[in-house]
Amino acid sequence: MQKFHYLWIAMRPHHWVKNVIVFSAPIFDESYSVQMVFLGFAAFILFSLTASGFYLINDVKDIIADCNHPTKCKRPVAAGKISRKLALTTAAILIGVSIILSFLIAPLFGVTIFAYILTQIGYNIGLKKLPILDIMIVASGFVLRALGGALIADVSVSGWFMLCVGMLALFLGIEKRKAEIKILGPNQNTRDVLEVYSLPWLLRMESVVTSSAFMSYAIWALEGSDSKWMLVSLPFVIYAIFRYQYLSDQGKGETPELTLIKDKGMIITILLWLLTVFAIAAATTYQ
Repeated sequence: MQKFHYLWIAMRPHHWVKNVIVFSAPIFDESYSVQMVFLGFAAFILFSLTASGFYLINDVKDIIADCNHPTKCKRPVAAGKISRKLALTTAAILIGVSIILSFLIAPLFGVTIFAYILTQIGYNIGLKKLPILDIMIVASGFVLRALGGALIADVSVSGWFMLCVGMLALFLGIEKRKAEIKILGPNQNTRDVLEVYSLPWLLRMESVVTSSAFMSYAIWALEGSDSKWMLVSLPFVIYAIFRYQYLSDQGKGETPELTLIKDKGMIITILLWLLTVFAIAAATTYQ
């Protein structure tokens, strides 16, 4: 039983919070129904299982680098709590089940899951060592999750919505690298790409992507949403981004999924943003 406990830890269920983005397209499309919740939950589970499969594969592949990392050395595979064979077998089962079920539920959603798998394979076989591309691949995972949520629920998404998701995902990727450099420095034994990145370069990238995220959300609120009152939600987005930058500067952005759910300021801002979006959507519906 202890072995399965460590296997569960290695699957990193706390990272699954990133997959709640599958609900974003139905929420923005104002498609609120029991069916939407059920399909969204199915997408959440399948993306989570797929991601956990690749976490296990990564742990086996990067075992040497993880052993040299101050915190990753405690991961079950690196610490010898579970065998490589068990990790890889479990990964194959998780990814295989996700592919089969996704195509059975909705073929187009299955294509999205398959595309996500291909990006993860590309990331693991070498793209994660290429600066800029590594961040873009990480960001594409969020875009595919959002698109998958739209396809499984059969709702339309605007180009501005997808651009918003893409810019915010790029922002999180840049902040992750920035936090890693602050904590680890350009340490060749932890992540190869950190040898190339520098704080000044990441800060310039951060400035461009942050401005683009603000503008794409504002234009979506004005042009892509059903109500221009959505612009009222922009201050929450601005505060959340600036708050996350502050946390990243404190070295807390290495794990975005934990930063988003542990910081009270971020939690309150996200909840207020959701309440505002739901209120505006309700007012528009019953107008």
